[in-house]
Amino acid sequence: MGTGSHSNQVYADCVDLSAVENASKQNSNNDPSIVVAKQNNALQIFALDDAAARLGLEVGLPLANARAICPQLRVFDADEVSDAKTLNDIADWCDRFTPLVALDLPHGLFLDITGCAHLFGGEAAMMRLMCEVLTAQGFAVSAAIAGTSVCARTITRHVHGRIVRDGEEADAVKPLPVSALGADEAITRGLRRAGLKTIGDVASRVRHEITARFGADFTTLLEHALGQGDAPICPRKLLPDYIVEKRFADPVATEVVISATLSRLARMLVVAMAQQGKGARRLEARFFRTDGAVRTIVVDTGQPATTAEVIDRLFRERLSALSDPLDPGFGFDLIRLSASRTEIVVQQQRDLDANVHDNDELAALIDRIAARIGGRRVVVHLPQDTHIPERAVLAAPAQHHLTAATHAVWPARVEGEPPLRPLRLFERPEQIKVIAQVPDGPPARFVWRRATHAVVRAEGPERVAMEWWLSEGEMLTRDYFRVEDEAGLRFWLYRDGLYDREIEQEEGKAVQPNWFMHGLFA
Repeated sequence: MGTGSHSNQVYADCVDLSAVENASKQNSNNDPSIVVAKQNNALQIFALDDAAARLGLEVGLPLANARAICPQLRVFDADEVSDAKTLNDIADWCDRFTPLVALDLPHGLFLDITGCAHLFGGEAAMMRLMCEVLTAQGFAVSAAIAGTSVCARTITRHVHGRIVRDGEEADAVKPLPVSALGADEAITRGLRRAGLKTIGDVASRVRHEITARFGADFTTLLEHALGQGDAPICPRKLLPDYIVEKRFADPVATEVVISATLSRLARMLVVAMAQQGKGARRLEARFFRTDGAVRTIVVDTGQPATTAEVIDRLFRERLSALSDPLDPGFGFDLIRLSASRTEIVVQQQRDLDANVHDNDELAALIDRIAARIGGRRVVVHLPQDTHIPERAVLAAPAQHHLTAATHAVWPARVEGEPPLRPLRLFERPEQIKVIAQVPDGPPARFVWRRATHAVVRAEGPERVAMEWWLSEGEMLTRDYFRVEDEAGLRFWLYRDGLYDREIEQEEGKAVQPNWFMHGLFA
């Protein structure tokens, strides 16, 4: 398959047969074993071993039919959650071949290897390496390479290891049965009843006839299988802006070599970004172990990182603070560093203003702390345009909102007057018991945390209506009071709901409103 503008697609069909193989080993009579899953309200074969395949059983066959063919069949339930996790792990491992890897559930993978095959000795050598490693780990693998993803998947279902040259897609798939297309079972059954048993039979018909009978989606699927069109795959992860990597002929496991490799990769990455005036805002280091496990370490920066020293220091902080230390196992054979999010670096003329340099040092300090304890734990507070007390301040990650916090304008306090808001505001208001002289008046006495407080001074009410367009559920209007008890302690509490309008009255008796403690003054 030629490279250049043509896109090469690898499809790998990987079935985890470890449960079947283990059961077969425990079975002294070597009875056939299958894994079943419920599909279309019936138990159907999801996977099977070689002994079951030799009996003519196949994936999708109902369990009742399989038992009729082989009464001594051993049956196991499928674990679809574990299978999906395993497929994701395999996809992570396949990232060593190309960053464009897509899932084709329940047990398939698409790889776009355009421009990548020569790094592994060619397409045949690349596919052989992939299949040998997965087979050694206990997977039944079938793979094919073609110019379109649908063509590669179609061939995989009947032929293993086939490489279809550019322009030969139609000749490769025409002899295959229509079931290889992977269309809906009703469509496949309808094609067979019409006498169209192979893909070539279907391709020989006029397109508008096929569309009128089986729909436009099936016609598109057929054309892609014949190489007459293609739809791009949907990768699991977005392609990073910049990627640098180091492959090792002999796996490395020592911390010194790993750190030195990251430092070299950081310098290579900085050079690549500097050519286009970019700086990294998010960096990912991926460590590929020889046993297939992949570990990803991510760090964010508040300002675009443009020097290798900054990147190296951030990863050292992150690696030293991992709760689950980096385990090399039998060693890493590939270490990759990528910048998944970058920004254009604007060069500015700096003056002697100390605030500018202080902000740079503060941003660097925030990056180091965030790399060690996590970016969500380092926050700044921003004022919000609302009169709801608990929503007046927003806690935002400091790495991304440091500039906004520096220029934030907070309400000014009038000198000589007591504060209108308490210094300590409870995250959740605490309910209290209140005795008031009049229903809508200030409290005369209240009980909070089993302690009784007699009110000697009170200010209020300050009425705060809820924002109905943002409120979740029915939130009542609040009347806030600033009160002081006989010991000189000052509290901020409120009555929830208007006494004569929002609080419903029962026949024959008055319903007392709910009161809450919301904060404490110094």
